[in-house]
Amino acid sequence: MRIARVVGSAVSTAKVDSLTGCKLLLLRAADEQDRLQGEVFAAADAVGAGAGELVLVADGSGSRLTDVTGQVPIDCVIMAILDSLEVDGEITYRKQ
Repeated sequence: MRIARVVGSAVSTAKVDSLTGCKLLLLRAADEQDRLQGEVFAAADAVGAGAGELVLVADGSGSRLTDVTGQVPIDCVIMAILDSLEVDGEITYRKQ
């Protein structure tokens, strides 16, 4: 699992049938201080995340284990919207 921030969305009208109805969001990895890192990547949204939210994602075969992504050809899924992060007893992020 990794922490990421939603930075955009992707829309596709031509896609495999199993992706129909699946919202695709663009993310960038974030560290525990909410600093963005690395390149933008896409993920299927299983929880209704929105722009600017800090989320928890699963990669690889584990991304196909949600009710939303069961038989869908994806390798990254948003599986939680984070409310807060606590590291070494200190709150490093709290959702506004």
